[in-house]
Formats: sequence, structure tokens, C-alpha cells
Amino acid sequence: MNKKTRALTEEQYRKIITTINEGFVTAAGERVKPNSRIATALTLEANLGLRISDILHLTINQIVKDGDRYRLDLVEQKTGKKREFTVPTEIYIYIQNYALENNINPRARLFQITERTVQRHLKMVCDYLEYEYISTHSFRKFFASSIYKDNGCDINLVRVLLQHSSVVTTQRYIGVQPQEIENALQKHINLL
Repeated sequence: MNKKTRALTEEQYRKIITTINEGFVTAAGERVKPNSRIATALTLEANLGLRISDILHLTINQIVKDGDRYRLDLVEQKTGKKREFTVPTEIYIYIQNYALENNINPRARLFQITERTVQRHLKMVCDYLEYEYISTHSFRKFFASSIYKDNGCDINLVRVLLQHSSVVTTQRYIGVQPQEIENALQKHINLL
């Protein structure tokens, strides 16, 4: 992972996904066709917080009905850790619709593409939009930053969702200080 890779803003996320879904023409005049497969993979990364490698190996069968909820049951490609968490109903329906539209068997991978293919396409889009320091990992960081901000700056919650071993790793990962430190610094201002 490039250390300069950063989280997307909400606006960048929406613009990238829209551009991928609509297609575009590069500065060199090359027509890049719409690609719902790549847009869907990146959308899932941004909404589930999984690494792109795990998204690309995802099957419908890994989403299990558990009472009145759906849960994802998988082993992470990178770490070998078991990952089991709730998948919001809206995301499950989004995945189901994608699978139905593309005639994908529930046991088959949702995305028959490589990580490198997604990265290359994303780079073309970011070059076109003039976005720097964006990679597939920016979508996971977007997920983490959004969860952090939307849940009272609870760094431990984000740590658990990302399956990091320490809060320090998570802080460094999303590039924010715990809210207590930020508040302490604000309270300490002592100008004459």
C-alpha cells in the first residue's frame, strides 16, 4: 500500500463511481466504456470496509441469513482472519441485484476480474478527474473515516470493524487523532 494513499471525500467517492458507471473520454481521446463491475466492486469496498482482494473473492453464499439480518462470513485473504459481521439489508439487495443482472451463480465469485484490473481502471478515472493519491485502498479508508465521524469519533469501533490489532494502527490508518486529544488541544488554547 502506498503510504500517500488517502481516504476519499464523499464528493470524490460519488464522482469516481459516477464516472466509472457513465464512461468517459481521456485527454488523449480514448473512449473508456462504462464499467458497472468495477463500480460495484469499489462501491462494496466503500460500504463494507473490506479490502479489494476480499471483495473480488466474494460470493453470494458468503452472505448468510441470520434471523432478521444478513451477515458476511468469510476469511480475509491478507490476514487469514475470520470475518463475520452484519451486512445492511440495502447492501445485500444491491449485491443480489448485481448478481441477478449479471447471471452470477450464488457459489461463483461476483467479480471475475483481478485486483490489477481494478487498480488500472481506477487510475485512468483518477487521472481523468485529476485526483491524486487515490487507490483501491482509498475506498476502505473512506469507509473507516466515515464510520469514525458518523459514530462520535469512536476509534475503537473502527479498529474492531477493520480488525486492526491496536488503536494506534487505526489512528495512523485513517489519519485522525482520538476525539479526546482533539478536545484537549482545543481546551488548552491560551492566547493572551
